[in-house]
Amino acid sequence: MRLERLGPVFGAELKNIDLSTITASNGFDEINNLINQHEVLVIRGQRLNAEEQLIFGRLFGELAVSPFSPRSATNPELIVLETDAQSKRPLTDIWHADETYKLEPPKLTILKALISPQLGGDTMFCSMRAAFDFLSDRMQSYLNGLTARHGFGRFRDLLETDLPTLHKIEGQLPRANHPVVTLHPETSATVLYVNRHFTERINELPDDESRSILEFLLQQTARPEIQLRIKWEPGTVVIWDNRSVQHYAPPDYWPQRRRMERVTVEGQVPVPASTDDRVIHHRIEVDGVPAELSEEGATFARNYEFNRDGLDDPDCGT
Repeated sequence: MRLERLGPVFGAELKNIDLSTITASNGFDEINNLINQHEVLVIRGQRLNAEEQLIFGRLFGELAVSPFSPRSATNPELIVLETDAQSKRPLTDIWHADETYKLEPPKLTILKALISPQLGGDTMFCSMRAAFDFLSDRMQSYLNGLTARHGFGRFRDLLETDLPTLHKIEGQLPRANHPVVTLHPETSATVLYVNRHFTERINELPDDESRSILEFLLQQTARPEIQLRIKWEPGTVVIWDNRSVQHYAPPDYWPQRRRMERVTVEGQVPVPASTDDRVIHHRIEVDGVPAELSEEGATFARNYEFNRDGLDDPDCGT
């Protein structure tokens, strides 16, 4: 197994590995640790069938069933995403983390390419750990303790002609409120947790302030420094951390044919990064050695390691 980094901030490609051979006692811990470290893992040349993909996904936890996405007739946890000249233009051109309208959004997504278009069809990713780190200390402090409401977004339009089904789903999945800034449950990374598809408003602010602040936060995904673009080919598998990464799939390939199969792993209720207004300082790791960020360099980081002990906060006594 060999690892090749794809960018200075996040993303890596894993080579010389067959995912069908991974078990709880053989390779799983290494892959899970790499996901936590790099947020997006690309593994090419895989021949996973649907059952093997489900088995691999279950190593990370229970698999989620989406109420909106097209599912396999035999395996409801398997989402089948297929477009061609006979289908509608995909509604995937919006930054989002998967299913944040749920009280417990998925923690991981595992997507496999079966048929790729000759041109286009890439998927873009954005690290929301890095997005938070780019914010000023004053803005980071301001956001601590705020929550935001998440709804169905564009998915609501899919059922505009089937209101009974929509109302049933609304009863099962009431709008969720999540912290604007979350704490990653495995790495303690600080994450900006709002997305353009599902986040509707910031709860603690008046409507006009909510719209302005939320729009500013949503625009952080436009930073090229914290983006990654993955080109698909048949047999490519991408695993990403839904707790700290957003993605955007340009439908530039349509009406060419594209077929993907996806599983998502159930997660937990997002945890707020802080319950007060203290600024959470960060540190980076260079060649495996932690190095504190200077005040003027606090907007540039890679290999994120987050310091929540207040060690570089002059107001935090010991």
